[in-house]
Amino acid sequence: MTQVHRWRAFAVLAVSFFMTVADLAIVNVALPTIGRKLHMPESALQWVVTGYALTFGGFLLLGGRAADLLGRRRILMAGLAVFTAGSLGCGLATAEGFLIAMRFVQGLGAAIVLPAALSIVMNMFPEGAERNKALGVWGAIGASGAAVGVMAGGLLTRYAGWQYIFFLNVPIGVAALALAPRVVPESRLATERRRYDPFGAVTVTGGLSLLVYAVSTAPRVGWGTARTVSLLALSAALLAAFVVIETRVEAPLMPLRIFRARTLAGANVVGALLGGSFFAYIFIGTLYLQQVDGYSALKAGLAWLAMALSSVAFAGLSQALVTRGSARLVMAAGMAMIGGGILWSTQVPAHGQFWSSLAGPFIIVGIGTAFAFIPVSIAGLAGVADHEAGLASGLLNTSQQLGGAVGVAIASTVAATHASTLLRQGTVPAAALTSGFHWAFWVCGATGLVAVPVTYLLVRRNELATAVARASQQPRPAPADR
Repeated sequence: MTQVHRWRAFAVLAVSFFMTVADLAIVNVALPTIGRKLHMPESALQWVVTGYALTFGGFLLLGGRAADLLGRRRILMAGLAVFTAGSLGCGLATAEGFLIAMRFVQGLGAAIVLPAALSIVMNMFPEGAERNKALGVWGAIGASGAAVGVMAGGLLTRYAGWQYIFFLNVPIGVAALALAPRVVPESRLATERRRYDPFGAVTVTGGLSLLVYAVSTAPRVGWGTARTVSLLALSAALLAAFVVIETRVEAPLMPLRIFRARTLAGANVVGALLGGSFFAYIFIGTLYLQQVDGYSALKAGLAWLAMALSSVAFAGLSQALVTRGSARLVMAAGMAMIGGGILWSTQVPAHGQFWSSLAGPFIIVGIGTAFAFIPVSIAGLAGVADHEAGLASGLLNTSQQLGGAVGVAIASTVAATHASTLLRQGTVPAAALTSGFHWAFWVCGATGLVAVPVTYLLVRRNELATAVARASQQPRPAPADR
């Protein structure tokens, strides 16, 4: 496959990836409008976000392994079809139950698309500088996708209607489906007999889905309630069963030996902390802008433009620094900026001006995402054999999505609990809400800063440099029938 053809295929894959990332955040600023138009109570409205996260986080590992075994392009196209159909259904929804169901469908499609797309990138580009360049662009898309999603959600809600935050995916998804068979190469695990791990698939998918569900609903029902504790216990039991199964089956869904690669394991830990700090900051920050500063959906969306632009502006520098062998330093610096920028937000007053109060933290966090997402993407896949590309990409994205789900749940709980306490003490609502959000920012910022020592403890100094310097010696995967 020529270099030009590789980058054409990469463009299709990158657009598919961007849709799934943007949809994590695009509904945030539209939720008040959706609630009014569909007469949805607060308890149901949260499922517009949770429903997507639940199936997205729960099915990523299964989606990655299916791509390796059944054909990565084939699974990518199946995921695109599911995601596009779910997007169309969301836009056409006139009742809360149907909208929430379609968000579940969207999340399932995203869980199929994301690991398949990233594993195709891994197989198209040999390990070394060219792959790092591709993963650098990939990381920049991940870093800016959430902020751009919030911005796009505000613009579309204001000028077109909330339905168009979902309708936007339909022509893009159809175009990607049409182009994929023409420009994206097919590949799969080269084996005479494809063996499956059904019990591993059931236990890990069930365990991850229950975990996402439990932490997503805990802020509303309470962390100490019997329901939350029972769900967390059942999730832990299923995940423990999954680990036992993976040590005994002939063809495990997730071979545990993959964690012997210390840098890969470290990248997944940092990825979870990155999701827990950054995605929670986007969620809490959007609530702050709308509930405290009184921003409209449009104004709240545009406020995140500063973060998105700074992330894109520094993506090239981040990729260049990583390619020169300083991935660990870049990763640590990025997480320090994310954590420090979020902590800066704790000093933002109620009803503060954007340029004097918010622009600084947003820009610093944006630069930090460029410096963090790119090396995490490269570290999580460095040294991975072609036949485990889907597994490694699914694992990395699972870490980030689960980290984000837990981070949002914990930050939401902290903000709501502290604000409620102050309100009962007679504090005026604006001050109580501001203080609650500040406490949540402390949690998000601390989570980001914890990743700095983790980076130095788990990510090997020379392992990534070695991976960058050598061309991949792994045999290319056998082409599947077109």
